[in-house]
Amino acid sequence: MAVDFPKRVIHGGTGKRQLEKTQKTVLDFSASINPYPPRFSWHCDPAFISSYPDDSYIELKGQIGKIFHRKPEEICVGNGSIELIRVFCSVVLGGNKHFFCESPTFGEYALSARLAGASAVDHPLQSDVSFICNPNNPTGILLDKKNLVQKLSEMKSHDGMLFCDEAFIGLSDPKESMAGISDPNLFVLQSLTKSFSVPGIRFGFGFGSPDLIEKIEITRPPWSVNAYAEAFAMVALLHMDELMAARELIRTEREWLNAEITALGLQPYPSAVNYILVECNRPVSPLCDGLAEDSVLIRNCTSFGLPTCIRIAVRTHEENILLIEALTKCMR
Repeated sequence: MAVDFPKRVIHGGTGKRQLEKTQKTVLDFSASINPYPPRFSWHCDPAFISSYPDDSYIELKGQIGKIFHRKPEEICVGNGSIELIRVFCSVVLGGNKHFFCESPTFGEYALSARLAGASAVDHPLQSDVSFICNPNNPTGILLDKKNLVQKLSEMKSHDGMLFCDEAFIGLSDPKESMAGISDPNLFVLQSLTKSFSVPGIRFGFGFGSPDLIEKIEITRPPWSVNAYAEAFAMVALLHMDELMAARELIRTEREWLNAEITALGLQPYPSAVNYILVECNRPVSPLCDGLAEDSVLIRNCTSFGLPTCIRIAVRTHEENILLIEALTKCMR
C-alpha cells in the first residue's frame, strides 16, 4: 500500500557534516546564529547528570516567567524549538484539521502539521492554525506587533489559533514580540539557539494558555531538556539585555554586506535580522557547490521554492570579508 509520507525538511547549519566529510575547517554562512553572543561563564554541576532532570522544570519555568512576565503554567519547554513545533501540532492539529503557512517560510511547520494529519489551505481564515515566522525565515521580514495582533483577531473570529515563531526576535526587535500577550488563541515560540549561538544545546520554550501548555507538557517526551541545556538556559536568560549590543553590530554588518552584494550584481532583499535573502537571477546550485569547494557554506534556497536565491548569514566583519572574496571568485 502506497503511503504519502512527507520527506524530511532541508536545513542549513551543515558545517559539522562538511568538516567530517572534508577534514577542512569551514565558514558556515548557512546557519543563522549570532556572531556576537553575550559572553558569560556557566557551569553544570556534575551532580545534575547523575539523576533525572525535574520533568516539570519548575525552576527553569520560573526563570523564564520572570524575564517574560508570564506565569509558569503558561510556559512549556523542549529539546529545541522544533520539538515544540512537533508537539504543538500533535496536540492541536490531530484529526481532520487544516493549517496555513505563508510562503516562503520555515518548512518544519508544514511537515509537523502533516505528520499530525492536518491538511494545508490557501488562506488563514480557512485554517485551524495559522503559522507565522517573525522575523520570517528565509526572507528576514519582520512584522510589527500591531500587524500580528490584527492577525490574531482574525484567527479568533473563527476560533482558530495563531502560532507565532519568534526564534530570531532577539536578534531583530524584541519590542515586536507577542510573548507578553496572554490569549487562548495564541501560541508563541522562542529559542536560545540563535541569540546565544549555541546550536549544540537544544533548548526552546513557548507561551500559551494553561490548558494548551498542560497538553503540550503531557505529550512532550519526559526529560527532553537535559541537564546541560537547563544549566545553560538558567544563566543565559539573565543576559537577554546584552543582545542589544549584538543587534547593533549585526545591523552595521548587514548594511555593509548589502552594499558589497549589490556591487557584485546580485539583489539582496531588505532584512531586519542576522541573515539576508539574495536573488541571483540564475540557478544557485552551481554557486553553492563552488563556494563549498572553497570551504564556504551558504544556504541554497531551492528547498524554500526559491531556486535562484541564496540565504547568507551575517557573521563578523572579518568573516564577511572572506565571504565576499569567495563570492567574487565564484562569479568570475
